[in-house]
Amino acid sequence: MICAMVYQLTRDLTPEEIEKSGFAPYYVDHTTALWPQAAGGIFNNSCQFQSKGDSVTDLHEDLAAEQKARTTYDNILRLIKDPEICDPIRFLREREIVHYQRFGEALRRVQDDLNFKNFYAFNPEFDMPRCKK
Repeated sequence: MICAMVYQLTRDLTPEEIEKSGFAPYYVDHTTALWPQAAGGIFNNSCQFQSKGDSVTDLHEDLAAEQKARTTYDNILRLIKDPEICDPIRFLREREIVHYQRFGEALRRVQDDLNFKNFYAFNPEFDMPRCKK
């Protein structure tokens, strides 16, 4: 959806509009193709996708990612007024909220199933205390 919106916004740009908008350096490298990067120009890399193999840690990471995406959509909605862009962004924002809720429910289930007072003190995937015989 985001790629389609970027395409809609950039497909008919004139060279003058490209230059005036500050889009020229990006255009020189990528024309109007999508090249994932943060609004500040930091390119996408695999370090942005975190996983540790610990269900509690990974679910917290998932929760944070959903909130970051929601905040990004909120910021876009503050800046853009075009309904063809805002309506899909609102839809995506709603999905982030639902995903956040589902990850929160999953985290609660994991924590409840651990049945230990301090589930942050170990990796439940590997360090489960063993029963003594």
